[in-house]
Amino acid sequence: MNLLFIDGEGVEVASEAMETAAQQPAGGGWTFWVMILAMILIMYFFMWRPESKRRKQMENFRKGLKKGDKIITAGGIYGVVKEVQETSLLIEVDSNVTLRIDKNMVVGDPQQGVINQ
Repeated sequence: MNLLFIDGEGVEVASEAMETAAQQPAGGGWTFWVMILAMILIMYFFMWRPESKRRKQMENFRKGLKKGDKIITAGGIYGVVKEVQETSLLIEVDSNVTLRIDKNMVVGDPQQGVINQ
């Protein structure tokens, strides 16, 4: 916003203020980098790190599945593991009803509550 004063003294004061504002850096250079670093640290501790922990916990849970474990699938199907293969599981849903599912679709144990939220 430009201010123009009628008297000569006001014009000189306005031009001096504009010169000093042009000489000073806007906001300081280091404060910008401190704020960026702070935002990255906040994102790491509140988003990336907890998600990494949940992912590792789920991976360990899926690797530890064995015959007889009760599970819940991503589709909400409750079952008991009958056979474990490298990438899939054979689960019994009801008497004489079995399904082959991908291990990645197992989201939790009904006795411990659902692990993957």
